[in-house]
Amino acid sequence: MAEYMLSVHHDGTDDAAFEMSPEDMQATFAAVDAFNTELQAEGAWVFAGGLEMPDTATTVRAHEGEVLLTDGPFAETKEFLGGFWVIDVADLDAALEWAKKGSAACRGAVEVRPFQSEPED
Repeated sequence: MAEYMLSVHHDGTDDAAFEMSPEDMQATFAAVDAFNTELQAEGAWVFAGGLEMPDTATTVRAHEGEVLLTDGPFAETKEFLGGFWVIDVADLDAALEWAKKGSAACRGAVEVRPFQSEPED
């Protein structure tokens, strides 16, 4: 088994996710809940969460004993991470299948990235 992060990205130009009607928003929440339930039932669920908007971020930089806190995200871009799932599945093909379902559920782009492997002794 291998762990993958399925991250949901917004490009800042697609306002569809932020301009949904209340009915469409509830349908999206229900679809994501169903997706989460399916992940848990299949034993692939590790962790998931939605993130607040980038303007709520604080960036921390520690360098040579000094710490600098800066309001805002690390990268000043239109694109931002909106949420994620961490899943544990057999391989990349399985992760891609889950990502297809996750993208359909959240109505957004989903990036699939493997976690680094543990070094062998």
